[in-house]
Amino acid sequence: METKNKATNNPVATDRKKENVNTDFTQKAVIRAIGVGGGGCNAINRMVLSQVKGVDFIAINTDNQALELNAAPTRVRIGDKLTRGLGAGADPEVGAKAATESRDEISGLLRGTDLLFVTAGMGGGTGTGAAPVIAQIAQDMGILTVGVVTKPFRFEGAKRSINAEGGIEELSKYVDSLIVVPNDKLLDIADEDTTVDQAFAMADHVLRYGITGISDLVSVPGLINLDMADVKRVMTDAGICHMGIGRAQGPDRVEDAIDEAIHSPLLDSNIDGAQKIIINFTGSSMKIREVSEAASLVRDSAHPSADIIIGAVLDENLDDEIMITIIASGFDDSNEFGAEVNTESFRTIGSAVRNEDLNTDFAVDNQRDRSSARQASRDERSNLRREEYTPSYETNYEDPFPRERRNTERRSSYRDSGYNEAPYRESRRDEREDSRRNDFQTPTYDERENRSQQRRESNNRNQNSRILPWLFNEDEK
Repeated sequence: METKNKATNNPVATDRKKENVNTDFTQKAVIRAIGVGGGGCNAINRMVLSQVKGVDFIAINTDNQALELNAAPTRVRIGDKLTRGLGAGADPEVGAKAATESRDEISGLLRGTDLLFVTAGMGGGTGTGAAPVIAQIAQDMGILTVGVVTKPFRFEGAKRSINAEGGIEELSKYVDSLIVVPNDKLLDIADEDTTVDQAFAMADHVLRYGITGISDLVSVPGLINLDMADVKRVMTDAGICHMGIGRAQGPDRVEDAIDEAIHSPLLDSNIDGAQKIIINFTGSSMKIREVSEAASLVRDSAHPSADIIIGAVLDENLDDEIMITIIASGFDDSNEFGAEVNTESFRTIGSAVRNEDLNTDFAVDNQRDRSSARQASRDERSNLRREEYTPSYETNYEDPFPRERRNTERRSSYRDSGYNEAPYRESRRDEREDSRRNDFQTPTYDERENRSQQRRESNNRNQNSRILPWLFNEDEK
């Protein structure tokens, strides 16, 4: 009896009996992918049509006509007051202002998101300007944000390239991880029969496989489970991030899949020097030796002290095929973890690595070297132009038109110096008129008398010259 009372009066037992235990095991991480602008919305549209599961897709644009053709379940037109649904006109400032105008609506869409992908084609107006604003909103809400963007083709012109570089640099300030896909890489893997739509679909594979890979990591139960905390551990404040997926079958499937995942033909990055890596294996039958071999291949390329997280998922639909997903971050050259900058392997991907993140002395020296190289190149081009346009024949010849050339040079010098020729021409005209007036001036009385006397004398001489010889002849007769 006393024991029963003790048990009943035990406060610990009472609290344990009243405790509300959460037995809802169906809750999953909320992953959303937002396509911004024409290029981003096209990528979202292709993934929706491919029936990618486990992700909420949202299309955001300023062009109402493009939104109507998109298959995304959620479509949002931003900047109604500014653009009236007519687009941003390839002006990033208009895209940024449109996103700022619809800030509250965007915040409502992002509420409750655990992982956000922001994809856009850089170089235009809406994607370049609005994507950084959306990423900033997500950052303020504490959402893990991954940016996946494309750089324009070189043949699209310098203006789009400059806009793209500025948009990528602005976006890198507000995303945890950034993946840049240069469209020029498509020219290396496309053949002569590849259409434009097929080429852009290849670029979308990076986003599609990245989203599906991470979605499978955190939502599909596996032999070695990974959760959202593992993804955040690798991708939070990661800067430039490498995300690749390789699929292969046959006796060398592990080596082939690892090589494809590490050296993606569409990316400018690999896992050299990465300090944080997630490797996830998906297949119907995986051997322990294959997992060990794949981990060894990744470890050889990564940083010696890299933190490598391994997961494994069974999928009976893959048969003999194996799929390997690699997410790598914390590269040496981004200096995110205080590592020394390796000047030999230094590279800048998509202008997302900024000089202030680098070793100061190296950045100054590197800038000085580039300035010297540019000056040397300018001098060389100037010398070549001088040699090209210097005549090889002798030019010491007599000018056949010295007066005309002198007058032409004089008029040119007057024009170059801002001299007004009108008064000069008027004075010359006045002089000529005075000269004519002097030539035909009316003579005075004395002048007339003198001229008359001169004429009379002249006439007399002429008359005498005719008469006198005749008189002399008469006398002789």
